[in-house]
Amino acid sequence: MTMEPAARCTPGRRPHAGVLISPSILNADLGDLKGTLARIATADTAHIDVMDGHFVPNLTLGAPVVQWIQRYTTIPLDVHLMIEDPDRWAPAYAELGAWSVTFHMEAATSPLSVARTLRSLGARAGVALKPATPVETVIDLLEYFDQVLVMTVEPGFGGQQYIEAGTTRKLERLRERASEQGLDDLVLQVDGGVTRHTAAIAVSAGADSLVAGSSVFRSADPAAAIAGLREVAESVG
Repeated sequence: MTMEPAARCTPGRRPHAGVLISPSILNADLGDLKGTLARIATADTAHIDVMDGHFVPNLTLGAPVVQWIQRYTTIPLDVHLMIEDPDRWAPAYAELGAWSVTFHMEAATSPLSVARTLRSLGARAGVALKPATPVETVIDLLEYFDQVLVMTVEPGFGGQQYIEAGTTRKLERLRERASEQGLDDLVLQVDGGVTRHTAAIAVSAGADSLVAGSSVFRSADPAAAIAGLREVAESVG
């Protein structure tokens, strides 16, 4: 199958300067992707979870579906790869036009090489840490990445409870180090159990990108849920 790149948000630039709201379509009706994307049109990015059934036990979307999602929406795509061997597979998502591609530090053989490749293809390079992965694995490498995703639940399943203590310490350390190095554009993202309450906790600790699945798509009005998260984030930030 030949995959053609689609239009993307301007490489390297944020959609806006505030806290980014990124609904995770893992929790949406995947049988109605067009409808799902229309319901989150006010979001800053659409968070796309790619799982391979190996790195995590669940199996979800792959590159062909991401390609079609890219054609359905003008919202920048924030792709989160929960897969083995991102050294091999991550570049394909940048080639498809994803605005941001995040891979797991635990899965990569040469994470800096992957980051360089993603950037060379016009995508923002993100790295993710599981809850049990020490922040020290990435703290001295921040200049090579555009985004650090601090998982606030175990990756692989939606609907889990936000892990507060370890998350707060990681975010605070990452934000402090980024400030020391003048990395003002580094995005610190949290993913898992994000509600209005936990969003305030995360933003207070230094997060400036919120991935929300259940709290958006289980709401009767996803647009109102997005607005609510944005209101909380702006009041704290």
